[in-house]
Amino acid sequence: MDDMSFSHLSGNDGDMTLDLTVIVLTKNEEVHIERCIAALKRVAARIVVVDSFSDDATVELARKGGAEVVQHAFVNHAAQFQWALDNCDVKTAWVMRFDADEVFGEDLATEILTTLPTLSCEVTGVYLRRRHYFQGDWVRHGGRYPLILLRIWRNGFGRIEQRWMDEHIVLQSGEAITLTNDFSDDNLMGVNWWCEKHIGYATREAVDVLIASYGLFGDDRAVMSGGGRQARSRRWFKEKFYNGLPFLLGPILYFSFRFIFQGGFLDSAGGRAYHILQGLWYRTLVDVRKRELERLLVNCPDNRSRIFVLEESTKLPIRDFYRSD
Repeated sequence: MDDMSFSHLSGNDGDMTLDLTVIVLTKNEEVHIERCIAALKRVAARIVVVDSFSDDATVELARKGGAEVVQHAFVNHAAQFQWALDNCDVKTAWVMRFDADEVFGEDLATEILTTLPTLSCEVTGVYLRRRHYFQGDWVRHGGRYPLILLRIWRNGFGRIEQRWMDEHIVLQSGEAITLTNDFSDDNLMGVNWWCEKHIGYATREAVDVLIASYGLFGDDRAVMSGGGRQARSRRWFKEKFYNGLPFLLGPILYFSFRFIFQGGFLDSAGGRAYHILQGLWYRTLVDVRKRELERLLVNCPDNRSRIFVLEESTKLPIRDFYRSD
């Protein structure tokens, strides 16, 4: 066995940390970054913040908290994270993906610290359980808890799917385990920010659907491959059934199933608002944006012209993204 994969390193504050590098992508995250880094310092020997040229105090606060900061122009999350893996000289035994608005407590920190050093070489990935908060309320129902995501992997054994939305870390080989304690997605920004972000997400998701349905790059860029059994099931449902439903029927059926049959109505006020916004409003927005883009593609004679039209209408560098894949 590789001794490095089981070694502990001394942290800056005297605590014990793992031979682990955490990569955090940021853009104007001054509200969250100190909280995020404080949590990660419990377990990580190295924290690398890859910043998309924030114009707030994100960079200053990240460096003050003890993270390394590099800056790189943002295209999408998949491209940015892959750039970090390729260019940030990651040499630790383990790598972790974490978002700036996420946090965890001592229970998960202790579990990570005590579990990773005991894993056999056959285990190359670790799934974490995520709980989601909206306006301070834990979203317990509607199929949103727990969301099980691959977030830790042995260096060299993980890659990120090259998608515009819903990208997952994929293990190249080996087995994975799931830890028992949760981490939390607890964004402190307001609903205006949330809606603006999801307007952009809707365009990106619509582009992913159209790339797959038209075969714009000669293969299926939406292959169901990463994220664990739960994520694969969701993606299979979306790609094999949901995306083929008539206009607006998908959002209505999905929200009804989530809110009624999966118990979303049992959540508190913030949770119910989240189900309506994310499960109905956002899904409707994706359908509307997809229809809008499809109308522009009707008279395109080939995929080359379709790609050109998509780039012009969305302002996304679609060809450059896949050319770098």
